Amino acid sequence: MKNIDILMAGVGGQGTILASNILSEVGLELGYTVKKSEVHGMAQRGGTVESHVRWGDKVYAPLIEQGHADFLVGFEMLETARWPLYLKKGAVVIVNRYRIPPPVVNLGKAKYPSEQEIKSILTSAGGRVIWVEGTRIAEELGNPAMAGVVLLGVLSNMLGCNEDAWVKVIQRLVPEKFLELNKKAFLAGRALQVA
Repeated sequence: MKNIDILMAGVGGQGTILASNILSEVGLELGYTVKKSEVHGMAQRGGTVESHVRWGDKVYAPLIEQGHADFLVGFEMLETARWPLYLKKGAVVIVNRYRIPPPVVNLGKAKYPSEQEIKSILTSAGGRVIWVEGTRIAEELGNPAMAGVVLLGVLSNMLGCNEDAWVKVIQRLVPEKFLELNKKAFLAGRALQVA
């Protein structure tokens, strides 16, 4: 089995931790050795959340080394742009087209970079950038907090995994009252035609 390193980045409250839990469990379902690490210190206050998920035949450490991430899944645009050093040449970056301006931007002390600036940062590091309207899709389905599950749907196609393993894990990890919406969010992401 080929090792696959996936870095996820977002802001507290966006579902980054649930998404990384789902991703880890799917890896186990598919027979991989899986390691996961997450940092969510100020997550409850809208701070940065990062999660490293590694699948492989033999995975010894949970943290992805700089220059080794195969995929970067960004739940918020600026948070995604903070991780170019981790991308390997040819990495795929899935970016939720959604902005949560940090306090320094809200106070007028800095400007939020444009979409083109963010894309330039990521492509110069070797990444292929795919923009996804994850939050908009999740809102249309009834809950913007499911944007991460939409992004997982997009990622699932790129990993070449069958749908059944993902749905099985979602059924196991998502509370019953949110289950149907999360399955719809995952399938909506999986159905997207991305370039």
